[in-house]
Amino acid sequence: MPETLTLTSEWDKTFPKSEKVNHRKVTFHNRYGITLAADLYEPVSYSGKLAAIAVCGPFGAVKEQSSGLYAQTMAERGFLTIAFDPSFTGESGGQPRYVASPDINTEDFSAAVDFLSVQDNVDPERIGIIGICGWGGLAINAAAMDTRIKATVASTMYDMTRVNAKGYFDEADNEDARYAMKQALNAQRTADYRSGSYELGGGVVDPLPEDAPFFVKDYYDYYKTERGYHKRSLNSNGGWNKTSSLSFINMPILKYSNEIRSAVLIVHGDKAHSCYFGKDAYADMIRDSKYTSNKELLLIPGAVHTDLYDRTDIIPFDKLEEFFTVNMK
Repeated sequence: MPETLTLTSEWDKTFPKSEKVNHRKVTFHNRYGITLAADLYEPVSYSGKLAAIAVCGPFGAVKEQSSGLYAQTMAERGFLTIAFDPSFTGESGGQPRYVASPDINTEDFSAAVDFLSVQDNVDPERIGIIGICGWGGLAINAAAMDTRIKATVASTMYDMTRVNAKGYFDEADNEDARYAMKQALNAQRTADYRSGSYELGGGVVDPLPEDAPFFVKDYYDYYKTERGYHKRSLNSNGGWNKTSSLSFINMPILKYSNEIRSAVLIVHGDKAHSCYFGKDAYADMIRDSKYTSNKELLLIPGAVHTDLYDRTDIIPFDKLEEFFTVNMK
């Protein structure tokens, strides 16, 4: 039985509505029976069937933030797009709330492709995806599995399995550190089961400590200010439930990235704390691969991590339009 979702009818995005596109809410379901909510954007006027793009991310954000901006902008450029909330978050369904999964969230992208593939005004042979931040890694993971995806963009990406299992810059990449982390998380599982609820890990720290590292300040500047705050965003508010990290520690993604035959573009700011994820993902994707001619790493000079969330003067939309147009012919 499909879930019944309550979808807002107001324009509650962190970016202004474009008059160049039509917008409406849609829902679709994944193969786990979870109903997902999305914003659909399409050009005001067009003829024939359109190429389509599904957009998700950043990790802990909602479709009213960065992914919606990407989707609306690409619709202005002639694509039919959807920006969707992942399972268990935002306006999408799924219980318990505020949990992430490398499997289910990869599946969410394929479920979006399911939906796009059967739309009367979409060419099912021209479907691509964009993943931002943690959903950048999951988008590449989806591209490795789903042969219907013709082109993938990973923007300012994280490999969430790597950062959870090894810490930032792999500084906790040892058995003892992982064991201690798993002990704490499994103790939290017991506490959650006993209490009958899931304790949240907290979103972006607020107030911001004076000695916070730059990347924390970078996140604060987006999620906790008028620039990017949203009432349904996990990072803007209470965060994920604490035990979400467990499956990411134990199930690395990107195992078969060098077998991806479709086109992949990784875009990263060269000053982003996360840039090593993009560089290493690209290196792994082309290593011992027969499919390197349609793979590209694009570094944006001077850009930090959240610049590629919403800085339309920095996000290379001309490049994205060209990439999807060429690779979804």
